[in-house]
Amino acid sequence: MKKIELLAPAGNLYKLKIALKYGADAVYIGGEAYSLRTAADNFTPDEMREGIEFAHKMGKKVYVTANIIPHNRDLEDMERYFREIYELGADAVLISDPGAFELCRKAAPKLPIHISTQANNTNWATVNFWKDHGAERVVLAREMTLAEVREIADKTDCELEVFVHGAMCVSYSGRCLLSNYMTCRDSNQGACSHPCRWNYTLMEEKRPGEYFPIYETERGSFIFNSKDLCMIEHIPELIESGAVSLKIEGRVKSEYYVATIIQAYRNAIDAYMAGEWGRELANSLYEEVCKVSHREYYTGFFFGIPMAGAQIYGSSSYIRECDIIGIVEDYDCETHVAKVSQRNRFFKGDEIEVIQPGQPYFTQKVEYMTDELGEEIDVARHAAMTLYIRVDKPVVKDAMLRKKK
Repeated sequence: MKKIELLAPAGNLYKLKIALKYGADAVYIGGEAYSLRTAADNFTPDEMREGIEFAHKMGKKVYVTANIIPHNRDLEDMERYFREIYELGADAVLISDPGAFELCRKAAPKLPIHISTQANNTNWATVNFWKDHGAERVVLAREMTLAEVREIADKTDCELEVFVHGAMCVSYSGRCLLSNYMTCRDSNQGACSHPCRWNYTLMEEKRPGEYFPIYETERGSFIFNSKDLCMIEHIPELIESGAVSLKIEGRVKSEYYVATIIQAYRNAIDAYMAGEWGRELANSLYEEVCKVSHREYYTGFFFGIPMAGAQIYGSSSYIRECDIIGIVEDYDCETHVAKVSQRNRFFKGDEIEVIQPGQPYFTQKVEYMTDELGEEIDVARHAAMTLYIRVDKPVVKDAMLRKKK
């Protein structure tokens, strides 16, 4: 069976390294221009070079996003940018606009091009169009059923990439105008203010000022607020659909989110490829992806057009079952003590879980910890303080500690 790529988001250099360590085959990143995530830290040229070198040493790939919907002013420096990322060693660039596509072909003809989901790729004729013009891969729109993905795969030899986990947008393939209209922040230039998460009321045209209740709670209605996509329980169907790359959304998510979600999908893919997939494993992996901050999960468009249950009407808040409390910076195998950079407050006596690349998580009680000066303490109360914690099993750098809320 063909190899399936697990593609992870990387909002900065540290998250890139975390994603690859925790099992991603490739990452997608944004540079300082032309990316659809201005809220992410994004990459300077030097950071991009370091990230690409790090990935290539692991035998993995880095794709650079340049998928804004460009205006005239955006085209002025675009050819230079495409040449630059090619010279830095990027494995592909993601583009949504035909003009940007042609500029890239001219400026860096050997740089592989992936067509972004922003291009609304919903049928095999569109996929073949891009393939015939030189695209290596097409990222399908989120508004696709598995049956449609399979049909496209049957009618093209172009690589197909599908989103399998993360936030969903109320607008078609993320091409939203609400943000432009309400806050003058252009979502198609990467500056979305997420008005789909706001509280709304209903007003009839000829009755200005009269607001009619459409709420599910006393606080109002979040009628545009979509649930999050989660396909962790349907890995067999995804792999058998013909897609070659399973993509996780979330360049503005935390390193803990990236580590947890990527490792869960890595385990799912590997289990299926090894013939070890089953309901018990699917259930445990679903429980694992619930340990990050998320909205209610559902399966998007993969099994048909989502109905009313795909929206969250009563709140725009996240579900948080666990907090990350620290990241391991070093470990002494003789004393069994880990040097930890604290992220959230926790106490001596707390039950915690430890996750690390390529290993199942384990649970233990915090029985001994000191501050940076070696003084024993009962609570880690200061943000980003350095701690030393005795752990029950060996851990590696970038292992993460979490605590159930």
